[in-house]
Amino acid sequence: MATILIIDDERAIRKTLTEILGYENFKVEEAGDGEEGLKKFQANAYDVVLCDIKMPKLDGLEFLAKATEHNPDVPIIMISGHGNIETAVEAVKKGAYDFISKPPDLNRLLVTIRNAIERTKLVKETKTLKRRVSKVQEMIGTSEAINKIKATIDKVAPTEARVMITGENGSGKELVARWIHEKSNRVDGPLVEVNCAAIPGELIESELFGHEKGSFTSAIKQRIGKFEQANGGTLFLDEIGDMSLSAQAKVLRALQEGKITRVGGDKEIQVDVRVVTATNKDLLKEVDEKSFRLDLYHRLGVILIHVPSLNDRREDIPLLVDQFLKDIAEDYGQAVKPIDQKAIEALQEHDWTGNIRELRNVVERLVILSGKSIGVEDVNSYVMPR
Repeated sequence: MATILIIDDERAIRKTLTEILGYENFKVEEAGDGEEGLKKFQANAYDVVLCDIKMPKLDGLEFLAKATEHNPDVPIIMISGHGNIETAVEAVKKGAYDFISKPPDLNRLLVTIRNAIERTKLVKETKTLKRRVSKVQEMIGTSEAINKIKATIDKVAPTEARVMITGENGSGKELVARWIHEKSNRVDGPLVEVNCAAIPGELIESELFGHEKGSFTSAIKQRIGKFEQANGGTLFLDEIGDMSLSAQAKVLRALQEGKITRVGGDKEIQVDVRVVTATNKDLLKEVDEKSFRLDLYHRLGVILIHVPSLNDRREDIPLLVDQFLKDIAEDYGQAVKPIDQKAIEALQEHDWTGNIRELRNVVERLVILSGKSIGVEDVNSYVMPR
């Protein structure tokens, strides 16, 4: 159900419009002047705003300017009994969706509102899609550790050096890998990602190198593996420490010779792939335990980048929270929910075992469960729910 905010100092006009729009199954909220309307607009999410021009405290055009600055995506329809062409043109120039004279023609008003709501939906969908298909999210943070990672990426990305990224789960290793690809000379090629921990050991070789039809029971057709798919681009092997020893041997050969052979096949296939890996394990310890090949470790770890845990970069938490609040508001199609400084400080003191991934989930939880703003009491109640 779409929500409409009516801002008009005439109670009779507000009542009439509220009854009409309520009958059309819209949810309606009212404000008696521009100042009250602006407070409501900044605190809540609306699909459309109907705003009078001549009002006390803050007139319609002043409201329009401040509202569009706060959230330019909400259509604002100006209504006025003192309407003329000059006023209408000025309103549209300042960002109004449309201008309707009082008393409004009911049919035109409803058509305009429905068109405005449709526009709002399209804007939200477009922004969401753009975010989803955008190449890489920004690396948020100004801590010494993050600045060092950014500087290393700038130096390493344009080369062909293989990079091994280490760090705890949820710390942002995948984002580092994507930025390495984004700033490399292979950016026009594919970035193919493989989570080695998510693939059963008996299937990892088929996943990486492909297989020929009939090479095993369920191989009903030929399959192209990730190495071939990444040809000319970057292959990101996440959780490389969970790869089987037999697959490790084949990966080592592919790195040494630039060739792979599909499972069940005998034809050598030339591949041009830059391999970037990530792990949350201590691979040298895995080497000592005979579960990871030392020669492969040295092949993969030409450049080592360690991503610190969130607990080791707490000074970046305010920036991360701010970005997550904006992202979540955009996803939900609502205004960005404000957060108190004491709430930020409480989040900085929390023990983040799940790192950035956990922080993102917590911020979303706070947005959903808190009131009009997020306070320290919300953090105490919802960060560690019992």
